[in-house]
Amino acid sequence: MKTPTITFIRTPIKIAMLLVAGFLLPGFLYAGGGSDSQKQPLTIYAIKGPSGVGMARMFEQPPEIPGFDVQMEAIGGADLIAARFLSGEAVVGILPPNIAALIRARGRNIQTVAVIGTGMLSLLTSDPAVKSVADLRGKTVEVAAQGGSPEFVFRRILAANGLEPERDVGLGFSLALPEIAQSLIAGRISTALMPEPFATMARAGRADLRDVANVQQEWVKAGGEGNYPMTLLVVDGAFAAANPQAVRQILDAVRDSIEWVSANPADAGVLVEKHEMGLRAAIVAASVPRSNHTFIPAAEGKAAILSLLKAFFEVTPDSIGGALPDDGFFWDGAK
Repeated sequence: MKTPTITFIRTPIKIAMLLVAGFLLPGFLYAGGGSDSQKQPLTIYAIKGPSGVGMARMFEQPPEIPGFDVQMEAIGGADLIAARFLSGEAVVGILPPNIAALIRARGRNIQTVAVIGTGMLSLLTSDPAVKSVADLRGKTVEVAAQGGSPEFVFRRILAANGLEPERDVGLGFSLALPEIAQSLIAGRISTALMPEPFATMARAGRADLRDVANVQQEWVKAGGEGNYPMTLLVVDGAFAAANPQAVRQILDAVRDSIEWVSANPADAGVLVEKHEMGLRAAIVAASVPRSNHTFIPAAEGKAAILSLLKAFFEVTPDSIGGALPDDGFFWDGAK
C-alpha cells in the first residue's frame, strides 16, 4: 500500500515567525450572512490527514447556512491554516490547541468552539525489555510532531515516572510520521510514540509490536485533565459575534459528521479518499475505531484544553504565547 504524504506541523516556529514579521493583520468586520440572493462565501478549513477525518461527511454535503455559500477545503498542514487565520482569510477551521492559543496570545481574536479530536497516541515497542514507561530509561523513543501535543504529553508522562527527557530517555524527532511507522515495521527503530492512523499501520505491518502503556491513562496519572484534546474547531471572534446562529449551525454539522464517521468508518474512508483529504480509504476504515473523533463544546472541554496547554507552558512558555489563554478563548455562544 502506498503511504500517503501528509504535512504535519512540527513546531510553532513558523507561526511565531509570521507573527514577529508583522503578518498579523486586522480582522474583517462581519455584518451577517445577507440575503440568499447575495450569499457570502464561507470556507470551513480542515487539515489533511487524521485531524480532518471527522469532517468527511461535510465535504460530501456542506452545511446549508442561510446567507452563506459554504465550501469545504482540506489543507496540508496546521501551519497553513494558522496563516490564513492570521491574515484574516479564514474564519472557521481546525487547529491544534497550542497553535490556536499562540495566535490568540499574539492579538488575533480567535475562539475555540469545540474539541473535535482527543488523545489517540500509542506508545509502541518491539523491544522485549520495555514493559512499562519506567523501562524506557536508557532507551530512545521516536516521537511524532516535535513541538506539538505528542511531545509535551510524553514529557509530562516521563516526568511523572521519574524520567527526565533527554537525560534519562532520548527523544528522536528526525522522522516524519509515515517514516516512523515504516521504521518500526522494518526494525530500524524499536520504540515510538505516534497518533492514528499510523499506529494502526505499524501494528498491521509487524506482529510483535505492542503497547508499552495506555498513553491516555498515563496522562491522567501524570495529572492531566481527562483525555487531552488534539484538535480544536476555532472561529474568528468578530465573525462569531456577528453570526452566532451560523456558528451554531456549523457546530451541528460538525457534530453530525463526527457521529456519522464514527458509526461508518468504511464509508468515511471512501469519502476521505474521494475528497483528497490525505489518507487512503482502507487506512481510515481500519483506524477510525481507535481515533477518538469526538465532539465536546468549548465550555465542557475548557478544563482539558487548559490542562494540556499547561504541559506546554511548563516546558516552553513561548510555545503558547507566554501565558495560558483567557476566558475569551472559549466561545460561549452555544448557550
